[in-house]
Amino acid sequence: MKSIFLRQNLMRRALFSLVPILVLAVYLFGLRVLVLLAIVTVAGVVTEYLMLRYSNSGKLAKIPEAILVTCVLFTLTLPPTIPLWIAVIGIVLGVFFGKAVFGGFGRNIFNPALVGRCFIYICFPSYMTLAWMQPFQRLPGGFLRYTGGVDAVTSSTPMIAFNSTGEITRYVQLFLGNISGSIGETSALLLAVAAIYLICTKTASWKIMASCILSFLLLNTAFYLAGIGQPPMFALLSGGFLFGTVFMATDPITAPRNDPARIIYGVLIGLLTVIIRTSRCLRRVSCLRS
Repeated sequence: MKSIFLRQNLMRRALFSLVPILVLAVYLFGLRVLVLLAIVTVAGVVTEYLMLRYSNSGKLAKIPEAILVTCVLFTLTLPPTIPLWIAVIGIVLGVFFGKAVFGGFGRNIFNPALVGRCFIYICFPSYMTLAWMQPFQRLPGGFLRYTGGVDAVTSSTPMIAFNSTGEITRYVQLFLGNISGSIGETSALLLAVAAIYLICTKTASWKIMASCILSFLLLNTAFYLAGIGQPPMFALLSGGFLFGTVFMATDPITAPRNDPARIIYGVLIGLLTVIIRTSRCLRRVSCLRS
């Protein structure tokens, strides 16, 4: 039986790098992560299939395996409590507006997973920012539980806690990942392992990653010394910056091809991330004071 997917070794390596992150996500947040991923994948693959049928005048064409990477990345950027129907809307709109309108795989200028997340972040902000699940802390964790339940949805992410109270989560927790947050963005350790694998297999550019991180740390340190920013290592290890640096910024379709452009591209990502985070932090502080 022939596969309906077009084999893409680059995308397969990206999927392999995501497996440990997905396993930890299930341990932390329960089997609902796999249900969410399955539903997102079905919706994403069907959207891609219909897009290919329409663009090829009804002829059956193989589906690029890149759609599987898009679905996994999109799922891992979501809060574990996200309603399933919102996730479906996000992946369908992300694949259509992030890829189909540009002519399909290889022609898109934006990452479809990020396009989908942006849509639901704007349209359903409360589901994306207000409810965060307390992760399981002991074995067997979420491997035998569907979810932590309603009572577990009481925790805030390290970044929200810092902006609200000034509390700094222990670095070992940020490094290992047993904290509240989006499904796949909690463990700096596993993200570092994934980055090393992607670089060693020449799947992703180390120049983009390095320029992102260095520019981020330099500007964040400058702001922190000026008294208006977060501690540099706390800022680096919390939130979705590392996940975005490893998997989104290095997207082989939307990232630059030559080295000077890659460095400039990475620097801009790092600087803009710090500026957005700092302005958001300052707004929350001013609101609390008023």
